[in-house]
Amino acid sequence: MKLIKHITLLLFVLSTTIGVAQVKFEAKVSKTKLGINERLRIDFEMNKDGDNFTPPDFNGFTVVGGPNTSVSHSWLNGERSFSKTYSYFLAPKKRGKITINQATIEIEGEIYKTQTVAVEVTAAVKRPNDPYNADNIAEDNIHLVAEVSKTDPYLNEAISVEYKLYVSANTGVSNWREIDNPKFSDFWSQNIDIKGLKVQNGTYKGEEYRYVVLRKTVLYPQKTGKLEIEPLSLDVTVDVPTNRRDIFGGRLMTKVHRTVSAGARTINVKPLPEDNKPSDFTGAVGAFNFKVAGSKKSLNATESLQLKVEVTGNGNLKLFKLPKLTVPSSLEIYEPEYTENVRTNLSGMQGSISDSYTVVPQFKGKYPIPKVSFSYFDLKTETYKRITSDELIIDVLEGPTNTATSDNSITTVAGNKQKVILSNDQFAFIKTDANLTTIKPNYFFKSTWFWSSLLLPLLAIPLAMVYRKERDKRAADVFGNKIRKADKLAKKYLSEAKRNLGQKEAFYVALEKALHNYLKATLHIETSEFSKDKIEELLTSKNVETSVVEEFVGILKNCELARYTPITNVEMQQDYDKSAKTISLIDKQIS
Repeated sequence: MKLIKHITLLLFVLSTTIGVAQVKFEAKVSKTKLGINERLRIDFEMNKDGDNFTPPDFNGFTVVGGPNTSVSHSWLNGERSFSKTYSYFLAPKKRGKITINQATIEIEGEIYKTQTVAVEVTAAVKRPNDPYNADNIAEDNIHLVAEVSKTDPYLNEAISVEYKLYVSANTGVSNWREIDNPKFSDFWSQNIDIKGLKVQNGTYKGEEYRYVVLRKTVLYPQKTGKLEIEPLSLDVTVDVPTNRRDIFGGRLMTKVHRTVSAGARTINVKPLPEDNKPSDFTGAVGAFNFKVAGSKKSLNATESLQLKVEVTGNGNLKLFKLPKLTVPSSLEIYEPEYTENVRTNLSGMQGSISDSYTVVPQFKGKYPIPKVSFSYFDLKTETYKRITSDELIIDVLEGPTNTATSDNSITTVAGNKQKVILSNDQFAFIKTDANLTTIKPNYFFKSTWFWSSLLLPLLAIPLAMVYRKERDKRAADVFGNKIRKADKLAKKYLSEAKRNLGQKEAFYVALEKALHNYLKATLHIETSEFSKDKIEELLTSKNVETSVVEEFVGILKNCELARYTPITNVEMQQDYDKSAKTISLIDKQIS
């Protein structure tokens, strides 16, 4: 009996051990040696479903796809088999031996780990000629190209770089991101904004392609010799057709990640010629116009004017200095205010730059502003050109007379000026009334405002009592309130009548109400007492002239009759003017 128990216990232990041993969780790679331009697939397989799967950190790789999950169930000879796989696609970041660390998962309450996997990354390799290999298709059908407008520019001559992504007709791009941007270290650069990516048709190496312009940049080389334009690199998600088809016969697509680069471009920058190079040349390259203009031709002493030195045109406007302005020493000149109005497109900078000088004459007389020269290198003729401004005459009409025999001294804004004989009102244009404030703090406590804020509420009490008494007295005056209200209504309806000129019905209704309320306020009668005889009697008793009384009664009759007879706008205006005039006369004559 004891033997049977021992055998049973042994069988149970063996079955448990076998059950535990049946759990498998392992990592499998597509290859253990690959080129840096290839992709690695790694599968984490298990034969029982689990939870809390944690992949390794994949140091040394970039995850370009995954995780993709696949589950398989099968029955063979009455036995069930299960398989679950997590798949990742990796791109190596560097050459050498790279170790992929352990992945973990929880199965039936136990934690399982995979073994570490070592792979060797070599230099780029030539891929096998597999027509259905997604990576090969992406490589052959996606191209990033940097198109440079000119490879042999002069120093400070504008060139443009356009980065175009070419895509063949049988593939597509669903996403892209920049992973390496050119620095343009030896160039002045500016990116041109692109509003929306427009798909266009073109050719690449003689074949039909679609393309989009991803970036446009304008460059001005700042050094001579061979300069390198660093490459732009992108990580592109490519939709590639496979050899599988759906139930309708359409080819199924798969997504692969592809790193594309425009490649470095080298340009040879030519120096500007030394022959006939002007001594005052400051580096202007392009096609320009130049002028010097004044805001005034004549003024009085101690008044100011503006002299503007301006260059306009196409070229490296932000990369050279304007020539300095020189004036006679009797003219006070101040540091210029620099202004630029420049826009940049693929052809380079366009617009204007200027220096605006403030000049103040000290003495009466005529002062010539010497001619100013500006030189630049013309790219069309490949020669230096000079533009000279016209001589300006500043006529100072009124002011002190310069006692010096002559004033031939010339000064620049930054130069050493000769001594100028000044008049007593040399600072007449400067404000001499200073708004100075004390540095000693003024505290609110015990100040005038402090005592005022305490006493004002006490003073306001008797004023409030007087105001309340007057308000109550006025409220108790019922008759007076009626008169005041009628007076307000008369003014209100008279204004309303004026606004309704041209609208017969509304005009005469408002005019009649205005006249009635005026009578109520003036004669102290109610509406029920209104009659023409009563109105004539009361107005006459108030010493109003008979003609004025008849005019007023006539206006009332017009208000009654006008609603039933045709009336022109002119007649309405006449009635309104009569009403205003008559009311004014009654106010003057009534006693």
